[in-house]
Amino acid sequence: MNVELATVNQFLADMLLPFMRISGMFAAMIGLSAKSIPTTVRALLAIFLTLVIMPVVKPVPVDNLVDVAAFVVVIQQLIIGIAIGFISMMVLNTFVLAGQIIAMQTGLGFASIVDPVNGINVPAVGQFYLILATLLFWTMDGHLAMIQMITMSFDAFPIGEVWWTKEQFQSIAEWGAWMFISAVTISLAPIVSLLIVNLAFGVMTKAAPQLNIFSIGFSIAQIMGLIIIWITLDNFTSHFASQWQRAQQFMCELLQICPV
Repeated sequence: MNVELATVNQFLADMLLPFMRISGMFAAMIGLSAKSIPTTVRALLAIFLTLVIMPVVKPVPVDNLVDVAAFVVVIQQLIIGIAIGFISMMVLNTFVLAGQIIAMQTGLGFASIVDPVNGINVPAVGQFYLILATLLFWTMDGHLAMIQMITMSFDAFPIGEVWWTKEQFQSIAEWGAWMFISAVTISLAPIVSLLIVNLAFGVMTKAAPQLNIFSIGFSIAQIMGLIIIWITLDNFTSHFASQWQRAQQFMCELLQICPV
C-alpha cells in the first residue's frame, strides 16, 4: 500500500493544530497548569482530547508543515488556547490575591509556603484560599466547561481562517482588572473588621497608656484575623460561583457563542 506524502502531511496537520490549541489551554488553566503536574500527564491528556475532537474539526489544507505559514498557524492556535486558559487562571488568582491581602492585614503574612502553581512563596492564607478555589473548580465541573469552551472555539475561530481582533486581545487584558476588583471585594469584610480592632487598640492605648497595648496587639490581631477568616468563610463559595460565572460569560462572549 502506497501512502502519499500529502496524505501524511494532512493527517499530521489535522492532529498537530488542534493539539497545540488544547495543550495551550492545559498549560494555563486551573489545576493542570500547576508545576506539580508532570508535563507528560498534560501532554497525554491533550493528545487524548485531540483524538476525540479531531473528527469534528474542519480540516485545514496544508502543503508543508515546516514552512513559515504553518509555523504562524501553530503559534496562533497556541495563543488561542493559552488565552482561554488564562481567563480561568485569573479566577484562581483572584482568591490567592484576596488571601494575600487578608494575610498582610492580619499579620499572618509571616507564615508562607511554596505555591505549587507558580513555584513561589505565598502567605499560608493565600495558599489555603487557592486550595479551596481549586477544589470548588473541580466540584463545579469547571474542567468540563473548559473542554466545552475549547471545543466550541474551533467553530468560532476555525483553524487558519479567523483570527482575533485587537479589541478582543484588549478585552482579554482588561479581564485581569476583575481579579483586583473581586479580590478587594472578598477581602473587604476582614479588612474592615481588622480596622475596627485596630481602632479599639488605639482607644485603649489612649485611655490607659501604661498597659502598652501594642506589645500584645500583634498577637491579638492574628487571633482576630483567624476568627474573622473562619466567620467569612461561608461567603467563599458564593464569591467563587459568581467569579466563575463571570468568567464563563466572558469566554462565551469572546468566542461569540454567548446564549441569548
